[in-house]
Amino acid sequence: MADLKERLLPPKPASAVNLGDSSHRPSASGRPSFQGVDLLGLKKRGQGLRSWIRVDTSGDSQIIEVDKFTMMRRCDLPARDLRLLDPLFVYPSTILGREKAIVVNLEQIRCIITADEVLLLNSLDSSVLHYVMELQRRLTANAVNDVWQTEGVALHRRRGSRSFDNVFQNTSPDYLPFEFRALEVALEAACSFLDSQAAELEIEAYPLLDELTSKISTLNLERVRRLKSRLVALTRRVQKVRDEIEQLMDDDGDMAEMYLTEKKTRMETSFYGDHSVMGYRSNDGVSLSAPISPVSSPPDSRRLEKTLSIARSRHESMRSTESIQGNIEELEMLLEAYFVVIDSTLNKLTSLKEYIDDTEDFINIQLDNVRNQLIQFELLLTTATFVVAIFGVVAGIFGMNFDISLFDNASAFKWVLIITGVCGLIIFSSFVWFYKYRRLMPL
Repeated sequence: MADLKERLLPPKPASAVNLGDSSHRPSASGRPSFQGVDLLGLKKRGQGLRSWIRVDTSGDSQIIEVDKFTMMRRCDLPARDLRLLDPLFVYPSTILGREKAIVVNLEQIRCIITADEVLLLNSLDSSVLHYVMELQRRLTANAVNDVWQTEGVALHRRRGSRSFDNVFQNTSPDYLPFEFRALEVALEAACSFLDSQAAELEIEAYPLLDELTSKISTLNLERVRRLKSRLVALTRRVQKVRDEIEQLMDDDGDMAEMYLTEKKTRMETSFYGDHSVMGYRSNDGVSLSAPISPVSSPPDSRRLEKTLSIARSRHESMRSTESIQGNIEELEMLLEAYFVVIDSTLNKLTSLKEYIDDTEDFINIQLDNVRNQLIQFELLLTTATFVVAIFGVVAGIFGMNFDISLFDNASAFKWVLIITGVCGLIIFSSFVWFYKYRRLMPL
């Protein structure tokens, strides 16, 4: 990894100014000399040069510095597509198929895939470095496998073996084009990154939720709130990747647009076919620049040229239709495989969210139970207060300033207390029975 970082680091510009050099010191007037200005650096900053990592079909990588407009012309992309790759902006995950390139923005992987190369913004992020290393490894392994298989087939054919070809038909190498291999590595990196984050969230969430069910505290509630915020954000990102893959799978036109190698091959075939017809006409003695007269031009050559053109166009149309349908199936199988992976990650997050919701419901039930117990205690306390108030009423009545014969009886005070206590007990028991009858208190 350290070697790859050193290789991918942009080289130090030769135009950098050494401030310790005497030739760049200020003059006697106090102004810096003109030769100390980094004109090349200013020109690069003015053009908006950016460092890109380029990986070709053979797995070789290099650092190139290209400005925005050159990249637009090179990949035939509009400015809004390049804006998706800008690390200063945060855009949702997107996979766009264009005429000559595929724009991929999947989590940390932001790249442009063409039929001949992959262009990534130069970054020391571990995800980008792992993507470059994995893509180089697969391209190199594929190249070695193709060479080994070609040599083996030639050797056995020289030996006259007839069953060897049938054996290699069952163990054929990966015939996916370059752009699909690069897209596969990007999908795998994004799905693995999201799945690892979901696994880390699961490891942290379940013990915390179990602790919250056993002990409800402000600290645990705050930790669960933060955990749920992270879960919602991660679920939104996973859902976006899943929707993007599903949208591609549902649109055959977008999938056919992403087959860049087939489009490049058709363009080259059409170009060479036109040149062959022009060469045939030149060899036939007909001038290409002179105007063709309907009287002097030979009808056989024109008829042959028209027949060849029609036959070539029909053949190219039939071949492109069949190849596009076949490649749509290949790309659809590739997208379906990673759709299953990202859908599994989404199911994990959904299950975790359901577990959090169940925990919240359990905590709400516990809080409701405590609240009901408090209400029951309040009812009992209110009833007891009412019973005690009866003694206050009796004491207020006997405390009035008037004379009665009951004050002369020595045991009258004792009987008043007994009768008041029995009445209070009867009233309290009546209230408790009413609460139980109305199921306001547990039996």
